[in-house]
Amino acid sequence: MSSLNKFLSKRDGSKDNPTGEMSFVDHIEELRWHIIRSLIAIIVGSIAVFIYSQEVFEYLILAPTKEDFVSYRAMCWLGDQFNTDALCMGQVNLEFQNTQLSGQFLMSFSVAFMLGFVMAFPYLFWEFWKFVKPALSPKEIKNARGIVFWTSSLFFLGVLFAYYVIAPFAINFFANYSLSPKFKNIITMSNYYSTLSNMVLGIGLVFELPVVVYFLSKIGLLTPKFMRANRNYSTVVIFILSAIITPPDWFTMGLVAVPLMLLYEVSINISARVTKERKNKSRY
Repeated sequence: MSSLNKFLSKRDGSKDNPTGEMSFVDHIEELRWHIIRSLIAIIVGSIAVFIYSQEVFEYLILAPTKEDFVSYRAMCWLGDQFNTDALCMGQVNLEFQNTQLSGQFLMSFSVAFMLGFVMAFPYLFWEFWKFVKPALSPKEIKNARGIVFWTSSLFFLGVLFAYYVIAPFAINFFANYSLSPKFKNIITMSNYYSTLSNMVLGIGLVFELPVVVYFLSKIGLLTPKFMRANRNYSTVVIFILSAIITPPDWFTMGLVAVPLMLLYEVSINISARVTKERKNKSRY
């Protein structure tokens, strides 16, 4: 509650309010405009994607289903360096179908909104940071220098990792898995897209773990001692998250879980540093 009171009281001053204090209604009004500007940014990005929706589908959404996808070529090249064909993935045997009259039209909107969100993410977090920043002390702001850059970098790193590593392995595995030659993998367009978007957005957001740990440690809700003591539980949670955002096979789950566990270890160090600074500050 003390952290909330601090947040509600420490704001930039204005001509009408030189003390810098704002009422709860003023906070809500300011938050509303941050949200409106964020939505406008998403809409602008979505419109840009929608204009080129056919190209986006052909060269981005459907790219992991093509034999010449960059990840497949990279794995084959790596296999050539070790004189083995084991790393070369087989051709993706997929046929798509649309089962709804307006399915393709609505899908173009869904893809446009998803990619609009990805494109606008740095601006969205910048708006969030503008809202939170006045509640922080000068030292806290200094310690958080570059947070928009690092938050955006982690998000894009997760998105790229999902698109170029997780998605190709998952799509290739399930597309070529067959119980009988009589069965054909005819996948609905919405099922393919939902699987791909869940992986890309899910892993991108989960890669924000160090940022979440930083803020929770800053307000004292999380400590490195707690994170170390619950490392085993965190591993279970990580695998559960991996199962939710990826297809349910152990290999794909492992590809997601391993970097998340590394991020967890990095987050422990971040929490330790933040907690130490907070305790030193409370002594004075």
